[in-house]
Amino acid sequence: MPAVPALPGRDVLTRAVEAAFADGGPLAHALPEYEPRLGQQAMARAVAGTLAGGGVLLAEAGTGTGKTLAYLVPAILSRHRVLVSTGTKNLQEQILTKDLPALERALGVPFTATCMKGRGNYLCLHRFEDFRHRPGARTAADRVHLTLLEEWAGTTATGDRAEVDELPEDVSFWAEVSATTENCLGASCPRYPDCFVTRMRQRAAESDLVIVNHHLLCADAALRHHSFGEVIPECAFAVIDEAHQLEDIASQYFGRAVSNYRLDELLRDGERLLAARAVADRERAGDLRDALHHVGRDALAFFVDLGARRPGAALRGPGPGPGLFDERLRLRGDAFESIGEAGVRLVAALDGLHATVGLIPEVPEDVAALGRRAGELRDDLRFLIRGDDAAYVYFLEIRGRGLFLRATPIDVSGIVGELLLERHRATVLTSATLAVGESFEYVRSRLGIGEAAEMRLASEFDYARQAVLYLPRSMPDPRSPAFAACATDEVVALLDRTEGRAFVLFTSYSTLREVHGGVSRRVPYPLLVQGEAPRALLLDRFRRTPNAVLFATSSFWQGVDVVGEALSCVIIDKLPFASPGDPIVQARIEAIAQAGGDAFASYQVPLAILTLLQGLGRLLRHRNDRGVLAILDPRIRTKGYGRRFLEALPPAPITSDLAAIERFFAKG
Repeated sequence: MPAVPALPGRDVLTRAVEAAFADGGPLAHALPEYEPRLGQQAMARAVAGTLAGGGVLLAEAGTGTGKTLAYLVPAILSRHRVLVSTGTKNLQEQILTKDLPALERALGVPFTATCMKGRGNYLCLHRFEDFRHRPGARTAADRVHLTLLEEWAGTTATGDRAEVDELPEDVSFWAEVSATTENCLGASCPRYPDCFVTRMRQRAAESDLVIVNHHLLCADAALRHHSFGEVIPECAFAVIDEAHQLEDIASQYFGRAVSNYRLDELLRDGERLLAARAVADRERAGDLRDALHHVGRDALAFFVDLGARRPGAALRGPGPGPGLFDERLRLRGDAFESIGEAGVRLVAALDGLHATVGLIPEVPEDVAALGRRAGELRDDLRFLIRGDDAAYVYFLEIRGRGLFLRATPIDVSGIVGELLLERHRATVLTSATLAVGESFEYVRSRLGIGEAAEMRLASEFDYARQAVLYLPRSMPDPRSPAFAACATDEVVALLDRTEGRAFVLFTSYSTLREVHGGVSRRVPYPLLVQGEAPRALLLDRFRRTPNAVLFATSSFWQGVDVVGEALSCVIIDKLPFASPGDPIVQARIEAIAQAGGDAFASYQVPLAILTLLQGLGRLLRHRNDRGVLAILDPRIRTKGYGRRFLEALPPAPITSDLAAIERFFAKG
């Protein structure tokens, strides 16, 4: 833990925070829409106390509490560098461009802040220059996007692609010009002094607030864990917003993965270097060409063999949402024996490429980087094909044309506790959904949290006035073939009464397709479907289209804000239990059972409750919002565990009468 000067005393900092939030205080004077909120003030005092006194604070702040200001104000007034990690890049941007400028004006306290994102968000000047001059046919769209980037690259101070509004999320060549780790030349790069990533790190090291997202936070912790360096500067104080997402994201970054995309990129870069005659010695260039050929040949054989493992019974569709994966298949003993031979050959070929680069005298840095990447791939693949570490679950993941062999930690609590929490003198973990019932035990166990202060702040919204919870009188079991047809009838009936203006959220893409097909023939409202356009564009269309209805799965269950009448109804088809067929979920269930625990009660139900609350939380985003929450799954009433869900729901009046919904909207 880094040594830091003392903060202002707890009492001094707490009084400063209380004064900032007081009725008639600086926030009230400077922020037009500010109104004192008891929950926000209580959280701000608790954050101030944690920053001043150290330790861990778990703060569940219900929707409408204003938790972002509740942690930013104490962080600014502490006068020390504070790391703020958010769940999304959008929230990073909101903090940097909206919240912090307003707070600087309001508090009259000078401070600096830097937003840090993953390297793939930034333009690499060296790779961009190479790409611009590389011969080859380009599509008309690529030429337009290249012109956009050329104009922007000469003026940007950050190199963050988010600055270019006209650049689509799926621009075809961005991966070839971004500042990814695998292609970085480090200090040997001719554009190193101008590097946007280097300058971002320098700014962050001198800033009072460092704004990151959980992906970068976990990537940085993984680098430190493997002694590969660091990205984020040392910060003794941290706030982790949307902390309920941390386990899933940490699981990604503390695992291992090899994909055909990763191999293809290595080979493509190797061929490009040969074409550019990066190795002048013809004999050495020939050796490099042969080594690349062997890798390409053995990679093809390995991934063909790996692809043959995919059975029709593998998990399909969006257990966690479309676009994340098409299939996942857990790999165990026999599977490793069958892919082992091809894997060993590929390991040897990668080792040969690594060694070949090492023998090139005065090797150019681009080629040296290629050798390092081959070595990293070799080490990852060697670990993966061994498959004998009981702490990991091994599985094959298929995404479109991509094949990914993965190993994910079954339990990340120790890793998160050691590498993300114990590093800081003080850590605040907050979210609208952290506790299950009255207890934080679930999040404590999943994130390795020991001693910690706890606080739960109810939502500032008046659910009795602003919302009604609709539970249908009669619905078939969600596993019944009749469920989708009955769900279609309920969705149509609800949309007729809300005049569209709804999110219809699903736990599986197959049910989404079936219900959408039935609803589309029976309602006059504009229907939007996840997958037909990028997420941000779909949300923009929803906000701008009167009476629109959005059909979506997991990626729209959280981190989505639509304020006002445009969203007046959230319909959820089923209780969002994670699929027990998913390899990671399956392995975690097994681990809990082997330890003598009840996986359903202690893991599956709490996780589903938190996910459900996130989905329902899309409805009310402002004190003037009103609307209907609808859950079509009958198990919330018919199963014993349903009581836990009901007790966790917002305190809105419950009805099974569609006429009550008509009366609710008639009241205005």
